[in-house]
Amino acid sequence: MSARCVLHRRSAVGPARRRGSGARAALLLALLLLPAVLAACRSGSESATPAQSPAAKPTQPAASASPTPSPPASPAAAGEPAASPAPTPTPEPAATPAPAGPVPVRVETVATGLEAPWELAIAPDGRLFLTERPGRVRVIADGQLLPEPAVVIQEVAEVGEGGLLGLALHPDFASNGYIYVYYTYRDGSGALWNRVVRYTERDNRLSDPAVILDGIPGASLHDGGRIAFGPDGKLYVTAGDARNPALAQDLGSLAGKVLRLNPDGSVPADNPFPGSPVWSYGHRNPQGLAWAPDGRLYATEHGPTGDLGMAAHDEVNLIEPGRNYGWPEMVGATVVGAPGDYVPPVLESGQQTWAPSGAAFVSSGRFPQWQGDLLFTGLRSRTLWRLDLSEDGRQAVALEPLFAGEFGRLRAVVEAPDGTLYLLTSNRDGRGSPGPDDDRVLRIVPDVP
Repeated sequence: MSARCVLHRRSAVGPARRRGSGARAALLLALLLLPAVLAACRSGSESATPAQSPAAKPTQPAASASPTPSPPASPAAAGEPAASPAPTPTPEPAATPAPAGPVPVRVETVATGLEAPWELAIAPDGRLFLTERPGRVRVIADGQLLPEPAVVIQEVAEVGEGGLLGLALHPDFASNGYIYVYYTYRDGSGALWNRVVRYTERDNRLSDPAVILDGIPGASLHDGGRIAFGPDGKLYVTAGDARNPALAQDLGSLAGKVLRLNPDGSVPADNPFPGSPVWSYGHRNPQGLAWAPDGRLYATEHGPTGDLGMAAHDEVNLIEPGRNYGWPEMVGATVVGAPGDYVPPVLESGQQTWAPSGAAFVSSGRFPQWQGDLLFTGLRSRTLWRLDLSEDGRQAVALEPLFAGEFGRLRAVVEAPDGTLYLLTSNRDGRGSPGPDDDRVLRIVPDVP
């Protein structure tokens, strides 16, 4: 009952306390008027709540017999008693919406003093696992780089661009502890090869190595090396041409390919070439893998550096199963050799050299200005590149350089579950100009209060 009704009732019964004939007359009048006043009060209390504004969202009742939200108020169903009117709930303040426009960003330093880090992966408990090319897997826990490596892989051959490269966590890492790494090694004759090995993590230590895939041709250059689990739960592997361009067109070789495996190393039944891990071919040196929110797979790829008398023409490719991406018959979007059914890149660098490496899509709303875009790192370009793609994902709409030259050579970019972004520098890889704190793990965060 509203406060106004209470006041009306008090004014109606107050004259009953007076004495004398005047008081009795007043009392009689009050008693005659009381039913009408009470009726008005009941009518007022049921209709006093103003109509909701279309933009307002009523607060859901605190308790309900069903987990299904109640529909808006409506007449009682036939045969059911009408419910007593409930007090109108006070609308809760609207949740603060995600920023709709650009937000400023800042870059924090997470770890320093690393030696040519190549890949970083984030565990469900927030730990960061990363590789250093000489053969070490390192762990960052609670914001601190642990002094002891999780493992030192003695057989790693750090030669030129080879060494300990990619790292990926099994989709069920929280329960099985599986970590996969890709590295270069020498066989008994001294020849270079690459392989994928699975380890088991316990208490920040890796043990029980099991070879998942072997026989990927290796060299001092063009070893590929990125590994990542896709949304389909399969393990994808990038392999370079190992300085032998013809191998990229040879379906009997693992060089110059994007490969696809089951987590145990077996070949998925739906791969495009039966019994083969080859997913796509005709690649020179792919070093980045990233899945768009709709499941499309993209790879970054290094163009020639004097091969075929050409240079630059780095690429971003939309990877589709069984397709031929042209190398060495096609450079960038230009066919320079035998004609064929080659897939042109979504974007190529022309005469500019990016030396693209790691890649990631921005899927959260922490950085509205980058939402849905592909980010990829540049080594020689020393830039984080932002690529805006067309709706069908097959064309570049815009390319923007970010942090150009600020941190030196950039090897990897990873989106964290909270939407922030991690970067790895690569200034101690033999081609950079390292500063006193290199190499570093950096973190991009919104610079907002």
